[in-house]
Amino acid sequence: MSKKHSVLIIDDDTYICHVLEKYLEQNGFITETAFSGSSAKSIIDKHDFDLVLCDFRLPDYDGLAVLRHVKAKKSSVPVIIMTAYAEIKKAVELIKSGAYDYITKPMQPEEVLTIIKKALENKNDKMTRSSFGKDFITGETPQMLEIMKHVEVVAPTDITVMIEGETGSGKEYIARAIHYASKRSKNPFIAIDCGAIPRELANSELFGHVKGAFTGAVNDKIGYFQEANGGTMFLDEVGNLPHENQVKILRALQEKAVSRIGDNKSVNVDVRLIAAANENLMNKVKAGEFREDLYHRLNGFRLLLPPLRQRREDIMAFVNHFIKQANRDFGKNVKYVDDATKNLLINYQWHGNIRELQNVIKRVVLLANNDIIIPELLPDEIRYSTSGTDNISGYNGGVEDYVTDLKSATLITEKEVIQNALNKTNNNKSKAARLLNIDRKTLYNKIKLYDLET
Repeated sequence: MSKKHSVLIIDDDTYICHVLEKYLEQNGFITETAFSGSSAKSIIDKHDFDLVLCDFRLPDYDGLAVLRHVKAKKSSVPVIIMTAYAEIKKAVELIKSGAYDYITKPMQPEEVLTIIKKALENKNDKMTRSSFGKDFITGETPQMLEIMKHVEVVAPTDITVMIEGETGSGKEYIARAIHYASKRSKNPFIAIDCGAIPRELANSELFGHVKGAFTGAVNDKIGYFQEANGGTMFLDEVGNLPHENQVKILRALQEKAVSRIGDNKSVNVDVRLIAAANENLMNKVKAGEFREDLYHRLNGFRLLLPPLRQRREDIMAFVNHFIKQANRDFGKNVKYVDDATKNLLINYQWHGNIRELQNVIKRVVLLANNDIIIPELLPDEIRYSTSGTDNISGYNGGVEDYVTDLKSATLITEKEVIQNALNKTNNNKSKAARLLNIDRKTLYNKIKLYDLET
């Protein structure tokens, strides 16, 4: 019998915790719940978990504090953040800080399960050599076609590559494309999120240690450099590396050898290095936050990925690709996107780039009741955004005047309809339920689900 994975669920909403706990246990997981950041930290200190599912807004801490605590205790444990869609920019920042992914509320349990399974698969097989073509499509914009030409040129060489681009723009996929098109393709590809490695563990993670080298070193450990020997090592968000690690990486590149903590022997390594940053690293060099000699060593060949909002003609190609993926994941048969939905998707700003688009498409496919995606399935920030800006002013003022029956609401989501009804009735639940044409129990459940308690 395969080992059951353990998941820690952290949310102050007991209803959400109960729903997730029940659903995950039905699907073979062991769960534990915490309703505050402080209790979660205490549980994390005492027990091991395979994955942490954490709400961004907690009564005493935010998700970032919990994320940092998890990474300091056990850096390999993936953390998935639950957040309101309006906080998408916060979610992107959390990804930069080491979160595996985010999921927006209100959530569908099936969607949560899919992300959890993928996080655990990546954790257990970080050297997976899945086909680049199955994971990513390049699109047809001139910028991306030019980048892929450069990938073809640089891949067969051992030149170090620097990939710059916003979070979620596909830097790791480009790094994998370089690896799979290189002579090292049959050897490991090791991806490392430099922002997620705790400072005190960075040397051990990168270079390894011997038993007894420091408190907690109960076994010998091989570092990432040795794991990647003969292959490619991808340093994502390399600008987050502490100065001490920058020095050791530079030395490893120059000498083509590493030594583990507590070991006087050097081990030869043959590693091709690809680095990535979500900002221009030269600005960090000028500010004295990144070593100039390491920057020039990494910047052998520079690739700059454009954000998704600058390649709008590619958006529908990605949409169709992600629909196929979501159909496989959820057993759906979505085939079409109506014209109104296409316009909304193409004109949205996509702060989280391709990753955000993928999450949105997974969600709408899961919610779809037939084979077509319509605007009502999209998050509010996309449905009511205006060209060039992301706001929800398009439905502020006046909506409550023409929407009262929940069953006939087609222009806005349940959450806004319920909030409008509560406002109209001065938070009188009985009157609001009658106005919405639902029973009180259903109303209470939805108030709890959408966190509408005043």
